[in-house]
Amino acid sequence: MSAKVRIPTQLRTLTNGQPEVEVEGASVGEALKALDSQFPGMGERLFDENGALRRFVNVFLADEDVRFLEGLETPVQGGQTLSIVPAVAGG
Repeated sequence: MSAKVRIPTQLRTLTNGQPEVEVEGASVGEALKALDSQFPGMGERLFDENGALRRFVNVFLADEDVRFLEGLETPVQGGQTLSIVPAVAGG
């Protein structure tokens, strides 16, 4: 399945400035791994050493946080949009 991935400003240096890219993947995890294949270095920003999403990285599929769905196993339908949203800290 083809999906669009919205890239946050902080990671656009890895996508040559592109704010949105198209990837293939039947699940959120496959789509993000495809993103890393197209744009090396993306994976280490998104995944920890165990292959899980980093604590400070939020991924939304059609405005739903994938952590509250099926995580990286969440199915992706053709044409859906994934948004990578870095957590914001402060106070």
